[in-house]
Amino acid sequence: MSTNATRSGHGGGQLAVADALASLLRDGLPLRLTAYDGSAAGPADAPYRIDLRTERGLAYLLTAPGDLGFARAYVTGDLAVEGVHPGDPHDLLKLLMNHLKFKAPSPSEALAIVRSVGLDKLKPPPPPQQEAPAKWRRMLDGVRHSMGRDAEMISHHYDVSNRFYELVLGPSMTYTCAVFPTAEATLEEAQFAKYDLVARKLDLQPGQRLLDVGCGWGGMVRHAAREYGVKALGVTLSLQQAEWAKQRIDEEGLGDLAEVRHLDYRDVAESGFDAVSSIGLTEHIGVRNYPAYFAFLRDRLRPEGRLLNHCITRPHNHRQEIGQFLDRYVFPDGELTGSGRIITEIQNAHLEVMHEENLRKHYALTLAGWCRNLVDHWDECVAEVGEGTARVWGLYMAGSRLAFERNEIQLHQVLATKTGDQGNDGFPLRPTW
Repeated sequence: MSTNATRSGHGGGQLAVADALASLLRDGLPLRLTAYDGSAAGPADAPYRIDLRTERGLAYLLTAPGDLGFARAYVTGDLAVEGVHPGDPHDLLKLLMNHLKFKAPSPSEALAIVRSVGLDKLKPPPPPQQEAPAKWRRMLDGVRHSMGRDAEMISHHYDVSNRFYELVLGPSMTYTCAVFPTAEATLEEAQFAKYDLVARKLDLQPGQRLLDVGCGWGGMVRHAAREYGVKALGVTLSLQQAEWAKQRIDEEGLGDLAEVRHLDYRDVAESGFDAVSSIGLTEHIGVRNYPAYFAFLRDRLRPEGRLLNHCITRPHNHRQEIGQFLDRYVFPDGELTGSGRIITEIQNAHLEVMHEENLRKHYALTLAGWCRNLVDHWDECVAEVGEGTARVWGLYMAGSRLAFERNEIQLHQVLATKTGDQGNDGFPLRPTW
């Protein structure tokens, strides 16, 4: 395999751009890198090629090393990738994650790199329009996880385009981890199975009342009403989600049982629910707010009522904020921790934990399905939201799939009940789901 690098018009201790970037890698380049100055590095016969097309792209890479700089250059088109579809760059990301290890350059190497690229490349260019402000700038919009700031951050991610979500998520319009009964199951079958698993864990019965917080496009609300005859209320901070859900509820003739409100869950005044489901909301709550969050959900339940919490978790129980790319482009203000911390907080809210389940592998399969949909509908997705935003989603979903596959993140369902003072929990001796 050839690893020759070409240099164009550089001398006197200076490096060509491709060589300068390659020199920062501990083990060399695992792919072909070409740059706007005509230079190239890495194996000429590599299956993937990265083309750094502009000086702005180089400035992005140098001023924000790591995933943020790469994302900025990639989203703007200043950095192009050949050999992989932008809707599903999973295999490329897997290669990069396994083989790209950076080293600290020596003073002479650092000087050569600076001479090669120029001091002007060390000034950060304006970020792409898809990027949310930095954390310190977001503080100007209110305290973290205040109602106003949460509404803005949720809107940043979910109020993209309902049509775009239809193309990527498929007919179920479900943007949470599915449950695959078999590896061959379709995404739609797996999303139905997920909702039904939640319903069975909650032991939903006709005539009961369900509160679904962070309800998205109303998938759980509609499933509970349609399949179990439950009177279900869902709330979401996304106006576009609420409007879509209301229309679908009317189309399915579920208006007498199902309701979705554009509302912060903290503004739900009703109580006495037989069950509460929280599917994909805890990631947006903030770890410090877990005590108030689970206490609020507990107070919405009747005695012996059940809570099902479904959320992305870490494989450890430390509070850890998400990476810069995810924080700026996907889930601003998002935080993750382990299932142990979540179970602890649920127990501290005086709820009895009855069962927990890790669905990590299922989320990897779910994300693979979403990426397939994005690839299949790429042109229409680009027409709907623009190529930059479509690139963000391909990068985010493929990267998340890889993280689930590598056990860097997990997905846990935790089932709890509001046990009475005399120990009455409403559960049979063995699970029925």
